[in-house]
Amino acid sequence: MSEKYKFSDPKGIYFVTCTVVHWIDLFTQKHFRYIVIDSLKHCQENKGLIIYSWCIMPSHIHLIGSTEGIELSAILRDFKKYVSKKIIKELDIINESRKEWLLRAFKNAGSRLKRIKNYKVWQDGNHPVLLETNKFINQKLAYIHNNPVEAEIVDEPEEYLYSSARDYCGNKKGLLKVTIIE
Repeated sequence: MSEKYKFSDPKGIYFVTCTVVHWIDLFTQKHFRYIVIDSLKHCQENKGLIIYSWCIMPSHIHLIGSTEGIELSAILRDFKKYVSKKIIKELDIINESRKEWLLRAFKNAGSRLKRIKNYKVWQDGNHPVLLETNKFINQKLAYIHNNPVEAEIVDEPEEYLYSSARDYCGNKKGLLKVTIIE
């Protein structure tokens, strides 16, 4: 793996992406989005995760974050593990038309890996990119907030409920606590 995509600075601010295996559109379901949101809140309150920007797209999550506690790589590892387990449990509870297909896809994704016991929901890695300049930070903020617009989910970034764009527009509050980057 390239040194370019590692958490090299424990105090750094990183742009990360967590992607569902096979780019499955899992987060079209509200139940699954709220599992992600609740887990991120837990990481903020109990693990020292600082979120500067975030967005839940149908098949992936973008985040700009840092930490004041546990290493960011460890937080994301635990986050993905917990969310995976909750999603599999949620599939047993909710009425999801794709339940059998999703479980089969997640089981197949993990079947060749010794470290996976049952299901693999997330692709490996987070593709962390250290944000070292204001220009790069602003570029990633714009990318995250415009992602739902580019996907034609909404017309304006702040209209998307599952994003920090609402916090950055100044007149709406988002679902997660966000530290605004000036």
